[in-house]
Amino acid sequence: MNRQTKFHGEIEIALENIYTFESGIPGFLDEKQFCLLALEETPFVVLQSITTKEVAFIMLSPFDIFHDYEVKLTDEVLSTLQIEAEKEVITFVILTIHEPFKKTTANLQAPIILNISKKTGKQFIMNGSGYMTKHLLNEPSVEQEEK
Repeated sequence: MNRQTKFHGEIEIALENIYTFESGIPGFLDEKQFCLLALEETPFVVLQSITTKEVAFIMLSPFDIFHDYEVKLTDEVLSTLQIEAEKEVITFVILTIHEPFKKTTANLQAPIILNISKKTGKQFIMNGSGYMTKHLLNEPSVEQEEK
């Protein structure tokens, strides 16, 4: 199916590349279907809504920058996303891009969890984790600061 996207213009999206977020994403509860799009020559990906062109989140694998970052999924998340094995899971964090780029922040408190086998997704809010919603990319995470 062809869809208009925020950063890539009109593109063809295969049905097997669509992730379903049963509960939407906080602030975007009506947005239930998304696809992942690479931002060429960068480590970033875009989580693009299938239904709304303007709803697109720039994301990054947190483990590339925050080497001690940990996500402990609850039984509820494992069940909701139908996760049976660790190899099915990929984790991203949503970025807030700022000018200059060194002021860009990552939401480490609420990562995006995707089951790549079942094509399900969820923003998992880790309350009480010590992670922040606006963590500078060039600063150590909470665990790194404690060392």
